[in-house]
Amino acid sequence: MISTGKLIEYLDNGKFICAIVTGVQPKRVHLFNQNCREVNLPAARIIHCSKATHSTENGRDVLVKTLQETTERRNLLMEQISLEDIWELAVDESTQNFDPAFLAELSFGQEADDDIIAAFMRCIFTDKLFFKFKEGRIKVHSKEQVEQLSLQREKEKQKAELIHKGAETITDIMQSGRMLDTPTRWQEECLKLLRNYYLYGNDAENSDITRNMLKEAELTRPHDPFHILVKAGVWARNENIPLLKSDLPVSFSLAARQQAESLLQSDHQELFDDPGRTDFTHLSPITIDGATTLDFDDALTVEKKGEDFLVGIHISDVAHYVQPGTPLFEEAMQRGTSIYFPEGQIPMLPRHLSQGICSLIQNEIRAAFSFMILLTKDAEVKNVRIKPTVIKVARRLTYEEADSIIESDEELSILNMLKSKLRQKRLDHGALLLPFPDVNIFIDTNCKVHVSLGKTDTPARTLVSEMMILANSEAARYVSDRMVPGLFRSQPPLKQRLVHGEDDDLFLNVRQRKKLPRGELLTVANPHSGLGVSHYTTVTSPIRRLLDLVMQHQINAISRRLEPVFREDVCKDYASVVSRTLTAANNVKHQRHRYWLLKYLEERKGQLIDALVIESGPKRVFLILPEILMDLDLPKPAGPRPIPGTTTKVRVVKVAPLDNTVRFDWP
Repeated sequence: MISTGKLIEYLDNGKFICAIVTGVQPKRVHLFNQNCREVNLPAARIIHCSKATHSTENGRDVLVKTLQETTERRNLLMEQISLEDIWELAVDESTQNFDPAFLAELSFGQEADDDIIAAFMRCIFTDKLFFKFKEGRIKVHSKEQVEQLSLQREKEKQKAELIHKGAETITDIMQSGRMLDTPTRWQEECLKLLRNYYLYGNDAENSDITRNMLKEAELTRPHDPFHILVKAGVWARNENIPLLKSDLPVSFSLAARQQAESLLQSDHQELFDDPGRTDFTHLSPITIDGATTLDFDDALTVEKKGEDFLVGIHISDVAHYVQPGTPLFEEAMQRGTSIYFPEGQIPMLPRHLSQGICSLIQNEIRAAFSFMILLTKDAEVKNVRIKPTVIKVARRLTYEEADSIIESDEELSILNMLKSKLRQKRLDHGALLLPFPDVNIFIDTNCKVHVSLGKTDTPARTLVSEMMILANSEAARYVSDRMVPGLFRSQPPLKQRLVHGEDDDLFLNVRQRKKLPRGELLTVANPHSGLGVSHYTTVTSPIRRLLDLVMQHQINAISRRLEPVFREDVCKDYASVVSRTLTAANNVKHQRHRYWLLKYLEERKGQLIDALVIESGPKRVFLILPEILMDLDLPKPAGPRPIPGTTTKVRVVKVAPLDNTVRFDWP
């Protein structure tokens, strides 16, 4: 029973404290402890209370000396106690709960006094492997529990070792600034932990270990792991972090690579032997693409047929090589699209295919799908025939080359004339053109970022885009008219129109884009208001889009008078897959694009740059930087409210590319 004069033991921050009771309340006791402190302690925290009663009348110095000597005696007694020996004697007993005094006596082979019992209790709390103290009794751990606790203890030991060695590795990397050519097992584990922690934060496996590792190395700023990994040579100075965080696949499975390799062995003769495929090698298709393009998936031909024109839009027949259920198709399903970054690309299909056998390379025999569309001189569609074909591209032109000869080259001039009429027909049906410059980002060998704007409405570019819209529209009609399910793009009617005809005004185009209704991906065809067509899908980029590949399979089956490859329920599943993968890919692409723009702005810190006012509200002003087409908003400045459509100046105040943040202010 606790009373004045009793010596008691309690825990304070994991340490045993010896004290004498100087006063007792119903649920609390007043103590004077070995550290010469008076403490008011809840009675429930007392672990051991002596049988003997001591005088409290002695001076404080005497009491402290007594308590400290008692602590020393008990610590010495602890060295004589083997909990494992006592546990081996007790574990097989019928009862698993013992009085502390009984086990203490068993340990010393004699009657246990206060010091022996207290020393035994100290051991119990110091090493919790064999026993557990609860409500005044000592519970013996079973053999299974001891085994599990031993394993846990070993893990904790390894964890502590990993933290210490990891901190040493981090410190060495940061101090020496050297790359790890042949990292040890510990170093590899450390770098792996740092990588996952930087990408996934507290959701990363063993994030607590990594935090403690960084804490011990005194590197606790948010981007310290990034800089460590760069110095170690694991990551590049401008590593694509959004891509790594997304978990989008960047390499292909062994099965997919093997399938791609086997396809390279395909003999062109099999294309000519296919009774469902038409030989169009007598035509002279033209590809028109960017100067750096490596995957060519469309080519054009045009022939005069009396007063009419037979336009051929020839699309690479990727479906011939990438069949549902194969490893390559599964890879396409995971990716959904190719992703293009300023520093490179993540293709939907291996380069063996995308830049090889599926690419419409000049002077090479290729499998294609040919949309042979007979147009009147007013660009009215008279007849459409879609069929698998064999073609050989005769000319490869860049957009710039095509622009320079578009008036003098007979084929290009005809296509350009038809383009203008096709475009006008779409405009008459409510289409919105909204030309928006391409933001071209170039990173030189010194990692300096250069940004330029490229026009998207040049004659050659609009010629190609108009022919692709024609092919996609007719493909959608072709599938829909035969009551076959597919993947169709549509857009509800526009509620507010700001742009008419071929307006090329950045201010109006930006505002109009903000008012566009959200597009839809359905298994039945509906009108697309933005394009001004009644049916729409995409089939013209099967090398880099899953949607186009799926539709190409449906069209192939129809053209060969076979059952559709995909039922409606499967098409609905593909619509979900396409939407999900495109969202993920576009998010990564947008974040990476913004990263490079922020790197560009980093060198403009403190400078004034032009900004176009888009909207000017009572509290916020929304702007766009015409130089790089970046959106921003600022609090309304003092003085007159900026007028929408006017150009003003803003100052680049702070840029942090890794944080994805930039701050502007008024001059």
